[in-house]
Parts: sequence; structure tokens; C-alpha cells
Amino acid sequence: MSKPVHVTSATFKSEVLEHPSLVVVDFFATWCGPCKMLAPVIEELAGEYDGKVKLCKIDTDESGDIAANYGIMGVPTVMFFKNGQKIDEQVGYVPKEALKKKIDAKL
Repeated sequence: MSKPVHVTSATFKSEVLEHPSLVVVDFFATWCGPCKMLAPVIEELAGEYDGKVKLCKIDTDESGDIAANYGIMGVPTVMFFKNGQKIDEQVGYVPKEALKKKIDAKL
């Protein structure tokens, strides 16, 4: 089963911006309660969409420059990228089915 890719400032460009298909990025912080609730959802989605969608996680404390660049003010924030461009975002915890609907609409 596929796992989300841990992305850092050093790997963001190659892992997210240069990836040819849909990339879903979970911006999180280790101290964030709602982020901990979302983590297993992201894990499950990585398995379910293996080969179709790339799921990534970025720790905003480790990669604050990326978070600042995209104007992230709260975590968790899930951003959707396609062809190197941000196409959507979801701020705050949402149930798995809500994220699946967003992903399916972008495939």
C-alpha cells in the first residue's frame, strides 16, 4: 500500500511542482490536534489513489518557507496541485468522503 511522501523545502519542486499528475499536499504541524485527526485519512487516501494521485505531507514547522509562500495561515491545509499550479485548497479538518469528492472532481 502506498504511503504519503514526506516533502521538505528541498524536495518540494521535484515532488510536487514537477509531478505530471494531480498532487494532494497536506500541510500539517506535529502539535496540531486536527492535523492528527487528518493524518490517517491522508494515509488511507494514499493507498486508495495509488498510481492515480500523489499524496504528500509537509511539516509547516520544518518547511515554513513553503507554507509562507502559499499563504498558509492555519493547519491542516490541504492543497491540490496540477501541472505545477495550485488549483484548490481545503483549510481545516474535513472527513475522508469530502476529500475524496474534491480529488475525484479533479481527476
